[in-house]
Amino acid sequence: MDMLIWLGACVSLIGLAGLVWCIIRVWKARRAGLGEDELRAVLQKVVPLNSGALFLSVIGLMLVVLGIILG
Repeated sequence: MDMLIWLGACVSLIGLAGLVWCIIRVWKARRAGLGEDELRAVLQKVVPLNSGALFLSVIGLMLVVLGIILG
């Protein structure tokens, strides 16, 4: 079950890295002083990636908990 815990931790870290990337991307767009339409376009591109990264983080944490429970 150690493998399941490590796999979950890796998946969760990948998801966390994706979330950090989304935060940085939106932060840079806001600091660039983009207009409302350009900022909205950036946000529309980031939202699906943000959701996917959050999903990966949750799945990773589920794998860790499952590995702990089964181990």
